[in-house]
Amino acid sequence: MAEGVRAPVVAGYDLSAPSRRAVWWAAREASGRRLPLWLVHVLAWPYERYVPLAAPGGGDVLRPLQDVVRRELGSVAASCREIDPELEVRDELRFGDPAEVLEDLAGKAALLVLGGPRVEEELGPLGATSAELLTRRTETPVVVVRGEHDEPDGRPVVVGVDGSEHSRQAIGFACDFASRHHCPLVAVHAWSDLPLDAFTWVEHWDVPWQQVREEGMEVLASCLAGWGEHYPDVEVRRAVTPEKPADALLREAEGAALLVVGSHGRGFIRRSLLGSVSHAVVHRAPCPVAVLHVG
Repeated sequence: MAEGVRAPVVAGYDLSAPSRRAVWWAAREASGRRLPLWLVHVLAWPYERYVPLAAPGGGDVLRPLQDVVRRELGSVAASCREIDPELEVRDELRFGDPAEVLEDLAGKAALLVLGGPRVEEELGPLGATSAELLTRRTETPVVVVRGEHDEPDGRPVVVGVDGSEHSRQAIGFACDFASRHHCPLVAVHAWSDLPLDAFTWVEHWDVPWQQVREEGMEVLASCLAGWGEHYPDVEVRRAVTPEKPADALLREAEGAALLVVGSHGRGFIRRSLLGSVSHAVVHRAPCPVAVLHVG
C-alpha cells in the first residue's frame, strides 16, 4: 500500500442474504474507521476470465451473468452509501477462486469481512470461503459476520485471552472496537480442556481451586496491563473459568456485539485457546467473530 493511501475494509459478497448483512457491517466499520470500503464479488464460474461459454442456439452466457452481478454490486454499494453518504465505496467483479482472490486482496486491506451461515444452516458459498480463508496465513484481521444484530448498540465485546503474546493483538483489536462503539469489554481466560461433566467426578480432588483462579486472574492482569491507559473509556470485566475455552467464549458471546480470538496461523489442528477454538466459535457464535492471525 503506497504511502498516504488508506488501506480499505474489504467485504466479500456472494449475493446471499448473510453476505449482504456482512457488507453492511463492513460499511459501518469502514465509516467508523474513516476508511474506504471495497465491495468484491468473485465469479468462480467459469473459472478463467476468457473461457468461452455459449448456450445452444444462443450467444455468450457469461456477459449477461456479469451484467446481473454488476447491477447487484451497484445496488448494494448504493445501500452502503445510505449508511454513510461520505463513505468511499468501490465495487468490483473479480474472476477466479474466491478464497485465493480474497486472500490476495486481504494483503492490501485493513480488515477483511465475510458473511457466515446462521447457526442452523449449512455452509453456503461464502461460508465455505470463510472457513477456507481462516485456515490460511494472513496478517489481516478477518471478521465473519454472524447473528441477528446489525449494530453493536453498546453490547459487550468478548475477547479470548490465553496468556501468550498472541493475546495482545486480540485485546488491542477488541479494545479499539469497544471504544469506538461505546461497548464494555469482557476478557475471558479459560484454562481447562476437560468437558464440564468431568468436574462432577473430580470435585472432591484436593485441588487448590482458589489458587488456580488467582493465577488465572494474574494472567488476565498481565495481558490487560497498559490497555486501560490507551482506552480509559472502556469498562472491563474479567472472567476466569475452568470451562473448555470454546464453551466459555460462546457462553459469554450470547448477546455480545463481537467476539475476538487469535489464531497462530497454523490451521485448526492445534488444541489451544487461540488456535482450534477459533474454528469452533466461527461456526457456532451468535455474533460476529474477529479472527486475528499471528505468525
